[in-house]
Amino acid sequence: MKIDSAELSQTAVRVSQYPTDNKCEFLLVGRSNVGKSSFINSLINRKNYAHTSSKPGKTQTLNFYLVNNNFYLVDVPGYGYASVSKKQQHKFGLMIEEYLKTRTNLKHVFLLIDYRHKPTEDDLLMYNYLKYYNVPVTVIATKYDKVNKTARPKQDKIIAEAMNVNINDSIIFFSSISKKGREEVYKIIEKYLENV
Repeated sequence: MKIDSAELSQTAVRVSQYPTDNKCEFLLVGRSNVGKSSFINSLINRKNYAHTSSKPGKTQTLNFYLVNNNFYLVDVPGYGYASVSKKQQHKFGLMIEEYLKTRTNLKHVFLLIDYRHKPTEDDLLMYNYLKYYNVPVTVIATKYDKVNKTARPKQDKIIAEAMNVNINDSIIFFSSISKKGREEVYKIIEKYLENV
């Protein structure tokens, strides 16, 4: 896939603010600080387009990135960040749930987890939550390059056992530095765009 253009086209906190052009959408979910901004930047081939932050919990809206004027990458607030108040976390949860329940042009979800650590309870809850809504999911294990080669087989096993992904879903090991996994993500997106 060749990326010719990408722009943050819209931000939304409610249905009435979503784009109305009915293009395919691909949702990105994950814990705060899991590397969603780096994942977006890697996919759209830009260095700092989606702002990476050393302070987790920065995204507070649904961000619609229009790519190639053809589809959207939709970034949502990260979950599991302690310094965001319970009330705010609840608000984020409702915002994401509303999107999942109402968005007919949502094609696929990329659930980002941190490859360096065992998936958290929140990661498992999110995966099961998406399965409840029958949304196709691919687990993206980010920061793959930060784990030593000799430790990777053990880490692969820990992640596979913890996530226990559905037979129709898969895990992609991803590095925004080496671009490992990027082509696999492109293939998933292209598969849906071909069927539009």
